[in-house]
Amino acid sequence: MKRTGFVCRAMCAAIVAIALVSVFGGMVAYAQTAAPEAVQIANLGRPVWHYLGAALGLGLVVIGAASGIGRFASAAAEGIARQPAAAAQITGAVSLPLFLLEGVAIIAEVVVLLIVLLK
Repeated sequence: MKRTGFVCRAMCAAIVAIALVSVFGGMVAYAQTAAPEAVQIANLGRPVWHYLGAALGLGLVVIGAASGIGRFASAAAEGIARQPAAAAQITGAVSLPLFLLEGVAIIAEVVVLLIVLLK
């Protein structure tokens, strides 16, 4: 059982780290210095590094959220298979963390969308 707690803490830490990378990765992209005139003309005056940061951040968030949701669902299915009588309690206990994990992913997607659209 201690290993399961460790996995949950590790997943939470990974999700927080991914969210921070996605948020602050865009800020680092905004801190780029202006390109020389020839490069600015080729890019129409817009550096494109924020798109790369947004894409990487969103990809990491989606991978982390999918991994966490998959592990929660797998553990719930295994628990229900072992004790079918406790299916309602297991489902209720798993629902809140799944909703929170989904919420983190949606918030990260909104932040990435704002980074892309407001640049």
